[in-house]
Order: sequence, then C-alpha cells, then structure tokens
Amino acid sequence: MRGSTQKALVTGGAGFIGSHLCEELLGRNFRVTALDNLSTGRRENLSSLSRDQSFSFIKGDIRDEALMSKLVRSCDIVYHLAAMVGVKLILQKPIRSISTNVTGTEILLRLASQYKKKILITSSSEVYGKQGCVPLRENMDSVFGPTTVPRWSYAMSKALDEILALAYFRQKNLPVVIARFFNTVGPRQISRYGMVLPRFIEEALSGKPLTVYGNGSQVRSFTYVLDAVRAVADLSLCRKAEGEIFNVGSEEHVSIKQLAGMIKARTRSSSPLKFIPYARVFGPDFEDSPCRICDLKKIKKVIGYRPCYSLDDIIRMTIAHFRGSSYRPGKRTAR
Repeated sequence: MRGSTQKALVTGGAGFIGSHLCEELLGRNFRVTALDNLSTGRRENLSSLSRDQSFSFIKGDIRDEALMSKLVRSCDIVYHLAAMVGVKLILQKPIRSISTNVTGTEILLRLASQYKKKILITSSSEVYGKQGCVPLRENMDSVFGPTTVPRWSYAMSKALDEILALAYFRQKNLPVVIARFFNTVGPRQISRYGMVLPRFIEEALSGKPLTVYGNGSQVRSFTYVLDAVRAVADLSLCRKAEGEIFNVGSEEHVSIKQLAGMIKARTRSSSPLKFIPYARVFGPDFEDSPCRICDLKKIKKVIGYRPCYSLDDIIRMTIAHFRGSSYRPGKRTAR
C-alpha cells in the first residue's frame, strides 16, 4: 500500500518508533512532517532524513493547540505517537504523563474532527492490565490494579485515549484507527526509561550483571520496530480498519529470564543474572502484569499482517546496532 503523495503529520516523530514510521511513510511516497518536543525523542533519530525534501521537523508540544491547529489543518492524515513512555519515567512524572497522554490526544482528536482529517492513534498492550497468561484479543476486558498504585496511570490514560477516539468515530464520524503496540523494540531504542531489551544488551556487552526485575517469570511478546511501522502504515490506509482497534505485535513470546539468557548467548557474555525486587527499583507499591501474549487474528484478517522478524532476528539485529556493526536475517516472507 502506498501513500500517493499524501501529507502526513507524525507526532512524536523524533522518538524511537516515530522516527522509523517517518522513514516508512517517506518510502511510501508521503510528504512527512514530524513534531516532537524532544523530551524523550532525539534529533539524531532523524539525521538520515535531514536532506529529504519531502520531510520536515518541527519542535513543539501536542498540547500547544494553536500550533497543532495549523499542522493538522495542513496535513491529510495524523499519526499520533507522542506520549510519555517507559515505566520509570511514568512513575517519576505521573502528572505530566497523564496530561500528555490524555489532554494531547483530546486536542488532536478535536482538531482532526474539525478539519476532517483521518487519524491513527497508537495505544499500548498496557491497556489489558493484569490479564492471565492467554493470547490477548482486542475485545477482552481490561483488568487494572487500584488507582492508589501509580503503575496503572499509563494504562488507564491510554485506555481513555481509546475510548475518546472511538467516541469521535461514533458521534462525529471521524475516521480513526487504533493500534495497540506490544513491546516494540529495535535500533534507536534506549534503556534510560526502563526498556528491558536495550538494557540487557548494554549490560551484556559491558560485562555488567544483567538486572532482572522481580523473578524474571514475566512473559512478554516482542515486536521488531520495522514490523510495527509497516503495520501502522497499512492500517492507516485501510478503510475497513476505521473505528477499530488492532494488536500490533508478535505471537512469539518469552519470559524475561529466558530473554536474558538468549542475550547472554548471542553476545557470548559471561555476565551473571542479578535479580532485583520490584520495590527496590519502582517503590513499595509497584505492581506488574505477569503475562502479555499477543493475539494477531484480527489484524491478519483485515490487512494480512504477519511479522517478518523472529525474536532471534530481533536480538541479533539490535546487538549489531549497539556494536556499530550490521546483521541482516536471510530473505523471508511475513510469517
């Protein structure tokens, strides 16, 4: 699917996923404007695009309504990725996190409706909360902990974003698509805000102990960033996807302890595993989801999505990125 020279606005465009999405859209013949306040995004993520005449960057905040009005009015489609991300950052700055995730999204939805623009909202598998160890379908219940536990503020804010987006679709006929990301990883992701894969790789390559929070039994599905942005672009161009929520991830899953072992093996590191209680890292009232496995039936049916990269591919390519070298898996079709 190609963009036919549509104009795209990517909020959070200097972030890890946002920068890859900008590249994906440019490859599909879009003209792309990236907006980012650079609180967690980085200009260097966009360095390869600096000379592309179809690309422009604007430093700004999605809560700046005057700026957003100008940008939304002049584009054809909005890709909304701007958000506070990472468990550590969210726990450190809960007010800013909620304001960015909820107020910013509400402004964009209102402006998209006013100017009759299509919008894709990125959400998170966090909205499933504390579900059991089963494949998570888009229509399953959300199971959150109490409001007294700050850990759930991000999940609740993203759930509210989804509810608001669907309300605009139903009440205002706004063409909106929602993509729920499952642990998206790959080059340009940093460990600063608690991201587990880059943290393990950095520790393994430097010979430090691999720090596993809790007992390492937590189960996660990891998605390579190029699979994720390809899915987002395809969903945004599919009429059948409007008014719907889609998991974007991989059905392959692994425990965090197993992930640490895979990274040790691929880096040939002798680093030991160091288990750290959650309370020491996140405070005494922290809660986590024990299991998060992605169900892809819906997105497969609507756009034919299949992940192209296995977890082993993801680990190898991300290690190569950290080493400043290159690794490419053999030619494959989407699985």
